[in-house]
Amino acid sequence: MGDETMGMSETPREQRELPILQRVAPRRRAPTPEGSVGYGEPAPQARYVPQPLDARPHAEAIGEWREVLRETPLLALGARADALRRERAPADVVTYIVDRNINYTNLCITDCKFCAFYRRPQDDEAYVLSYEEIGRKIDETKALGGVQILMQGGHNPYLPLDWYTGLLDHIKEKHPIHVHGFSASEIEVISRVAKLPVDEVLRELHEAGLDSMPGAGGEILVDAVRDVIAPKKIDAARWLEIHEAAHEIGMHTTGTMMYGVGETWEDRLEHMLKLRAAQERSVARGAGRFTAFIAWSFQPAHTEMAQWDLPHGTGMDYLRITALSRLVLENVANIQVSYVTQGPKMAQVALRFGANDFGSLMIEENVVSAAGVDFIMPEDEIRRLIEDAGFAPRRRYQDYRLVEEGDSGCPCCAWRAPVAV
Repeated sequence: MGDETMGMSETPREQRELPILQRVAPRRRAPTPEGSVGYGEPAPQARYVPQPLDARPHAEAIGEWREVLRETPLLALGARADALRRERAPADVVTYIVDRNINYTNLCITDCKFCAFYRRPQDDEAYVLSYEEIGRKIDETKALGGVQILMQGGHNPYLPLDWYTGLLDHIKEKHPIHVHGFSASEIEVISRVAKLPVDEVLRELHEAGLDSMPGAGGEILVDAVRDVIAPKKIDAARWLEIHEAAHEIGMHTTGTMMYGVGETWEDRLEHMLKLRAAQERSVARGAGRFTAFIAWSFQPAHTEMAQWDLPHGTGMDYLRITALSRLVLENVANIQVSYVTQGPKMAQVALRFGANDFGSLMIEENVVSAAGVDFIMPEDEIRRLIEDAGFAPRRRYQDYRLVEEGDSGCPCCAWRAPVAV
């Protein structure tokens, strides 16, 4: 296919059934002189007024952890987190996963100020990938040893529920692999388009082939912050509600935090404590859970917030957040570094500040790289970095079971395998 919009006769069936997609490019266009990543028009900086401590949920715990942060030197905080990591995770092992981020659409109507990836419906560079294109990407991933795909996209109101279930059916039938997909805010849009409750939508997606759910869209789980950076996005309570609904039907999910958007340390601690409380509720039900927590700093380039006067996160902030996440989120087993945003050297250091996972090989990544940050590296380099930090690298699956020689597939997808007769 060329870079131009495909004609009707060349358009895959599932796109022909969606007339809106004939008005946008169904493939990502080649880079233009202006840049295919796009450049958000600068937005005026909004004034953020943090809530007083006594008005916050978990106020007492926030106060206690704030004192820990104030009174504990960085290296001492890291040593405390490292000691807990050695109790909770295999002391000499750092895991990673081989997967691919497939951003199936960049068409989005939510207009988050921090995002350089999305396109509005009439933009020339808006796209929706066909099932066949997604299948090709999966086959490439599996040929490289990938055990998972991460499916994320914009909030596209023109894709009905049966487009998603059809896609999952197509993947499981023709390109079987673990599908870690669709953020809570995407699930909300799917639910609204389908006019169905979120738990019913999650159940249909799960039965069609959705195996687990990523933590994207969490940003900072404090509504006063969200109202500044993403006023159209679901609020913190809804984000947590959708993750807990996924846990209730047996799906695992991940928790995330994007910091450096003007929030305070109290906001960051409130975010972590809300995740800890949600994990307590899910574990008590005995179903799914948050398998890991991942934090990264906001990347402002090409976003509407690029010109805002913000105290962006430093390397020292990242190490404090990594250590705090290990200590505060004591019921979340795994803390993952973000080498994609922090760089490989900072990721190595974070392995001594409570982290036990190096994240994803990321055969493909489009969202963070749209903001001009791209630290993606080959598997040999990931393994070298882990070994140079003093650990043994091991491949894993989404649920953190280790990949073993001779595995026939992802163990947490085994329930989908046909029963031998």
